[in-house]
Amino acid sequence: MPTYEYECRKCGFAFEKFHSMTAKPVEKCPKCGGKVRRLIGRGSGIIFKGSGFYQTDYRSDHYIKMAAREKKSVEPAAPTESKKKEKPKPAAKTK
Repeated sequence: MPTYEYECRKCGFAFEKFHSMTAKPVEKCPKCGGKVRRLIGRGSGIIFKGSGFYQTDYRSDHYIKMAAREKKSVEPAAPTESKKKEKPKPAAKTK
């Protein structure tokens, strides 16, 4: 269940209320009984603890070696001099 933040329009008292999303929002200030408005919350902070959250955290030595081998096999070969294009010969003239 989320925590909602409220502020009284009359006295300015700010408070939080922990209730379900389907529950009716608080309408009266617990201090003075004035009208309250719900504030936009900051949301919750996310903390990433442990390994596995970054790409480099789960890369084993074996994986790195296999990736390097695969990269080498996929790279295109450099063009060689022996494969030169020949100019086409002109066709013989017929009478």
